[in-house]
Amino acid sequence: MAQAQLEMKPGVRVDLLPPRRHPLTEFWRRYRRNRLAVVGLVIALLFVVTGIGSPWIAPYSYTEQNLDAVELPPSWAHPLGTDDLGRDQFSRLVWAARTALIVAPSATVVGVTLGLLFGLMAGYFGGWVDRIIMRLSDVLFAFPGLLFALLIAATLQPRFEQWLLQFEVTKPWVRSGYVEFLVVITALSAVGWPGLARLVRGQILSLREEPFIEAAEALGIPAHRILFRHLLPNALPPVIVAISMGMGGAILAEASLSFLGIGIQPPTPSWGGMIINNFQYWRKPSAPWMLWAPGLIVAALVFAFNFIGDGLNEALNPRDQR
Repeated sequence: MAQAQLEMKPGVRVDLLPPRRHPLTEFWRRYRRNRLAVVGLVIALLFVVTGIGSPWIAPYSYTEQNLDAVELPPSWAHPLGTDDLGRDQFSRLVWAARTALIVAPSATVVGVTLGLLFGLMAGYFGGWVDRIIMRLSDVLFAFPGLLFALLIAATLQPRFEQWLLQFEVTKPWVRSGYVEFLVVITALSAVGWPGLARLVRGQILSLREEPFIEAAEALGIPAHRILFRHLLPNALPPVIVAISMGMGGAILAEASLSFLGIGIQPPTPSWGGMIINNFQYWRKPSAPWMLWAPGLIVAALVFAFNFIGDGLNEALNPRDQR
């Protein structure tokens, strides 16, 4: 849109409207008004960099043992001490960031994909499609999320591993721990999609009555194009906020499953596994650092992603725009 201009004198022009900003510039201007959201973004970026760069950041391998340096207190050589096997706890803490970086985004992406698909179908088609999807989500909502993920992981993992061990090709995958990652991601995805599906369904129910949807249907545009080219883009802002907050929940759930002995198993490092493995040594000099460090990191990441969600909500909310 051309800017409104007022001719005061010949050759003099006064702009009545401010220049339009680039959408990303405007988004960042609105996002950074929430300082906690900026702090959360910095913490999340540090988490991603640590997870990707863990082989270069960690001074030792997460499997390296030194039985001559068992249960040492923090020092320059071992900033967070060592455990009962002489493994450097700082290195395992850094490597555990890679574990969380693999599990949490993967579970979130799968859950978001299922939630978007089911929510779009339930909201747009209605009828028996809506009833089936909503009753299925009600069944999943009847169980606490973590308890249901625990049930899936505890029952699925042993049988899946036993089945894969029958084939020579898949035996290395089982021994390397990839099956544990797959089971945890599956369990977290199964409990993560119902809430998002309900959110998307509510958005679609309000959007499908809009004139532009009625016009698209009157023109004979196929249903899949209406869903993914007209409805989905308009329903994305609250979904993006939900995805951000879901990341923190996925990190906490992965740590909780590992804490309970169902998730990622040693020697693969996990923050929840570090807490439970070192809990019995809490009276020894190195143990307080082993317990508090992973717990504080998980808490910081959960708060960080929630702060990011608040910032995204403010930045993407059209009612808050001036």
